[in-house]
Amino acid sequence: MKAIGIIPARYGSKRLPGKPLAMISGKPMIQWVYEGAARSRSLDRVIVATDDVRIMRTVWKFGGEAMLTPKSLRSGTDRVAEASKKMGADIVINIQGDEPLIRADTIDKLVAAMRKDVRLLMATAAIPMKDENAAASPSVVKVVLDRSGNALYFSRSPIPFYRNERASKKFYQHLGIYAYRKNFLLKFTKWKTTALETAESLEQLRALDRGIRIKVVEVKGKSIGVDTEQDLERVKKIL
Repeated sequence: MKAIGIIPARYGSKRLPGKPLAMISGKPMIQWVYEGAARSRSLDRVIVATDDVRIMRTVWKFGGEAMLTPKSLRSGTDRVAEASKKMGADIVINIQGDEPLIRADTIDKLVAAMRKDVRLLMATAAIPMKDENAAASPSVVKVVLDRSGNALYFSRSPIPFYRNERASKKFYQHLGIYAYRKNFLLKFTKWKTTALETAESLEQLRALDRGIRIKVVEVKGKSIGVDTEQDLERVKKIL
């Protein structure tokens, strides 16, 4: 099964305009993401799907592959779907353009899960955490799993709620990376948003709402999505 990684990168972020081009230790953020994804042993191709010529030219300059997609697209997932239409692939990995700490082994585990189960339409990743302050933060998305490692629900609230204070507390932080069957991705982006998706502002709930099984692979490492200047400074210290 051929697998491709697509990195959606939009220039006009409201909180941090031009963030794909923000410099981190001498390299633009989009280069950190691209190089991290390119280290994956499972991807046949990595490409940046952007709405801006400046981002495309920057990717070309460091030797990466990039293509322009319409500015009118609503989300990164829509951008990934649009780019995938022109590519021959069975599995599409949506790699967030603001995740400079992306690990190649995370991508490899997602591709492996999709190749192992041909009935699986969608997969994502999560890391275990015990920090209750992080679990309480609405900017940190949590996921609850069933015994088979499939998602029961995603939320910005701390889930599960530990009513018994003596219970050993463990939360799973959802990482913003997704694996799709290409045909399912094209169908998914045409579905209307649902009430749960609107309430939580989490598009993966659109799939759960329709009974789609989402496999969640447990991975290691930190994840910091860069949305603000503060996030950018945290990533700079790590890298």
